[in-house]
Amino acid sequence: MLTRLSIRNIVLIEALDLSFARGLGVLTGETGAGKSILLDALGLVLGDRAETSLVRAGEDKASVTASFEFAALPAGIAAALDEADIAIEPGEPLLIRRQVKADGGSKAFINDQPASVALLRELAPALVELHGQHDDRGLVNPRGHRLLLDRFAGTDTAGLERAYAEWARSEAQLAEARGAVEQAKADQDLLIAHLAELAALEPVAGEEARLAGARADMQKGEKLSDDLETLRHLWDGSDSPLASLRVAARKLDRIADQHALLAEALAALDRAVIEATEAEDKLRAAAEALVHDPHELERAETRLFELRAAARKHRCEVDDLPELMRTMRARLDAIEGGEAQLDALEAAAKEARTAYVAAAEAAHAARVAGAARLDAAVAAELAPLKLDAARFRTAITSLPEERWTAHGMDAVEFLIATNPGADFAPLGKIASGGELSRFILALKVALAEQGGAATIIFDEIDRGVGGAVASAIGERLARLASQEGQLLAVTHSPQVAARGGQHYLIAKASSGIVTKTSVVLLDQAGRQEEIARMLSGAEVTPEARAQADRLLEGV
Repeated sequence: MLTRLSIRNIVLIEALDLSFARGLGVLTGETGAGKSILLDALGLVLGDRAETSLVRAGEDKASVTASFEFAALPAGIAAALDEADIAIEPGEPLLIRRQVKADGGSKAFINDQPASVALLRELAPALVELHGQHDDRGLVNPRGHRLLLDRFAGTDTAGLERAYAEWARSEAQLAEARGAVEQAKADQDLLIAHLAELAALEPVAGEEARLAGARADMQKGEKLSDDLETLRHLWDGSDSPLASLRVAARKLDRIADQHALLAEALAALDRAVIEATEAEDKLRAAAEALVHDPHELERAETRLFELRAAARKHRCEVDDLPELMRTMRARLDAIEGGEAQLDALEAAAKEARTAYVAAAEAAHAARVAGAARLDAAVAAELAPLKLDAARFRTAITSLPEERWTAHGMDAVEFLIATNPGADFAPLGKIASGGELSRFILALKVALAEQGGAATIIFDEIDRGVGGAVASAIGERLARLASQEGQLLAVTHSPQVAARGGQHYLIAKASSGIVTKTSVVLLDQAGRQEEIARMLSGAEVTPEARAQADRLLEGV
């Protein structure tokens, strides 16, 4: 609930610190005293637009701080704060502060941690529910009507959401499988053609490197063929350098023993013969290795061209072609297997839809029954609120299948007709603001046990009524406050004011050219005097004080 509200330099309020308690709190004061300023200030911490006109004249900035306390932080608030990476210790109050600068711009803080205005707006519905003369939020907004009815009716929304999630999951799986099979079928002819081409090619991993190496060797042989042929002729035959060396060695061998130098010469010549023989062997081996077969070279080049052309066509490496063939075969196999899988998935999706429809129909039945009880409960509240000619109806409309959601097959909206014979219309279409506020009060009383925002505020719900109707409004506000926890009412009715557990007087005073608004928490004597003023007007009479006493005693 809202426990404190601190306001600095907002319009006519220079400095104001208010404490609030559980139950019904009432705020009264003469017209123009500044009750709307309090609501505007509270609106700032709830994410309303920061108007520079709210800053008190002559000041650089204004600020509002609101403190909310909870036995346990509501799940929605906790999730939003966690998403924004704002930490709050267990049991710690939720402090929201908003600053507005006179030259434009504003800042927001939650427990002294910077926050966005969007986050304040996200938290607002769980913190404060405001109902005024022209309220377009809260119960007036049909977006929340289904949730309220489900809470009232005890609809199994969790089971419905699970059934929808399972149906959505099975439909997604079916759509994915259908897409895969359809794509495979569309590609089937092309796959068959590509696979036939690759099968004819019979690529082997590592083949490209082997062919490239062999081709390179043959190309080298082609380049060296003339030189090798010249060398072959040079080394072959009886007049080759090696043959001459051997003849010289034989002749020198016959006379080498005649002189030491001849022996040394023979040794050197023998070494030359050995080196020359080795050279001849190397040349012969090189010639054999670099043998140039034009047909074999052509075959290698043709094979490389075909392999690389296939790789370019399929945008892969040559060594990946064998794996590509296996993938193509698998895709073709999947077409036949996919048909069988589709049958199973279609059956599962059909079964999930049937389960969802059953859950949605059960939710519809619960809503219809709950709507009848809610309509009766609201109708019982209308006559005491001087709305006996009005009618209330919870409209449940069946949606087409394309609009079914996790919330079921229904659209829910609260409708009213204010005069006999008049057509039902949405709550927000009511012409009279006073009637709208009283309708909302009747609906809130009927829905009291279903929970809502931490704090509920009614702004002049009693405008234009008095006597027994005002008493009925006061009684219902007090009853609602006892069930909801905290309710604040801005009122001009003494009957409503007398019901308050806390009574705040809003007053405006002028000193020279300076006007200030103040708010004070009244004691019992102060309450008697303020209620007497509300009863009698400008001059408080003894009769008015006596009547005020009777109102306070009768509560």
